Amino acid sequence: MTNSIPKELLPWIEAKKKHRLSQKHIQMARELGLNPKKFDKLDNHKQERWKAPLPQFIEDLYYKRFNKEAPDQVYSFEQLSQIKNKKKTEKKAKKALRLNQDVIEEIAKHHATAKSPF
Repeated sequence: MTNSIPKELLPWIEAKKKHRLSQKHIQMARELGLNPKKFDKLDNHKQERWKAPLPQFIEDLYYKRFNKEAPDQVYSFEQLSQIKNKKKTEKKAKKALRLNQDVIEEIAKHHATAKSPF
């Protein structure tokens, strides 16, 4: 199994580099449902003095929504990728097990309803 970063995390990685955000701020923004492509509009370029810097803006939104300063656990992109891959393999295993049980039940029904030649 490869340990590559999923495609849906690539815009977040680019936004982290471009806007100099910490992993905590990226995770908070993801939990809030923000779009990383729209960070240019939200970021203060020191021209709009009324606008808060992007990290502070994210923290304020997070506090308003969740009533806490930061996430309980901050995950790196690699950890997020590993968690997603683990969930995916668990889901496949559950599905395979469920399919196997269905096949066994079908075979049992078939044998129960089949007439014996003796």
